[in-house]
Amino acid sequence: MTTTLTRLADEVRSGLAAQPRVLSPRWLYDANGATLFDEITRLPEYYPYAAERAILEAHSGEIVATTMVPTIVELGSGRSEKTRLLLDAAIADGRLDRFVPFDVSNESLEEAADRLRQAYPGLRIDPVAGDFTDVLGPLRSPGRKMVVFLGGTIGNLYPAERAEFLSNVGNLLRPGDWFLLGTDLVKSADRLIAAYDDSMGVTAEFVRNSLRVLNREMDADFDPYAFDYVPLWDGHEHRMDLRLRARDAQHIHVTGAALDLDLAAGEEIRVEISTKFTHGQVRAELAAAGLSAYKTWTDPAGDFALTLAASSSQDETPRTS
Repeated sequence: MTTTLTRLADEVRSGLAAQPRVLSPRWLYDANGATLFDEITRLPEYYPYAAERAILEAHSGEIVATTMVPTIVELGSGRSEKTRLLLDAAIADGRLDRFVPFDVSNESLEEAADRLRQAYPGLRIDPVAGDFTDVLGPLRSPGRKMVVFLGGTIGNLYPAERAEFLSNVGNLLRPGDWFLLGTDLVKSADRLIAAYDDSMGVTAEFVRNSLRVLNREMDADFDPYAFDYVPLWDGHEHRMDLRLRARDAQHIHVTGAALDLDLAAGEEIRVEISTKFTHGQVRAELAAAGLSAYKTWTDPAGDFALTLAASSSQDETPRTS
């Protein structure tokens, strides 16, 4: 077993043996998961995609003019659809010569890179496959860069994981580098639950897909349809909590993780969280990681935020929000 698979097997074994039982959201994003998530972004209930796109449509030119970098690195890039607004603005500005998309699904990454090469024949596209929390490789690329982390994906990390991730970013940014972070903002519980429990059932299929990936990659025998999808709002932690609940008692083999799993009827597996932020919380978590928020933009409805930050040691510009 490769080092990566060994690490993933250890993670699955510890997560599913824990109480409450948890899976990493990394298991959501194979090629099928990427396609399902693409469908989610177009659902009427799911506001984050359109809200973040509206910000980029309105402010990509300003972001590019402020950062003036020759390289853009996108963490958790997916299909890089919204990022094209930044790429278009940066190419028009005349400085951009390299784009580094970084994503966990190698198959989806290569497909997206091929489309980008066709769309931007003069731009160097250097895809990197890996977990976006492992930022060392792409952030060590030479030259000045802007690191982009869109979609509110930072909210999928637990507080300690967020702190470690942001600290790694802060430690690796050099003078002249920038960090552009997308965060979903706190809003009513009814609206949030609706966004993660769409009437078409696409999100439920997306979350169940994690079990299909485990079956394939870890030689498990989950029946995805033996589980109900349960989206919950945790008002204390300000996050959506996406779970799968066993309909009946089940005995499951996860051969690749050397795990036999007994689930009681009604027992749940947490597959993903999605934390929602306030502006002050974003600035505070960036500051704790040695990053200084330079400017924040929101969509007209105030649903989503994009924050541009730099290393605190290099930022001498008054900050606005």
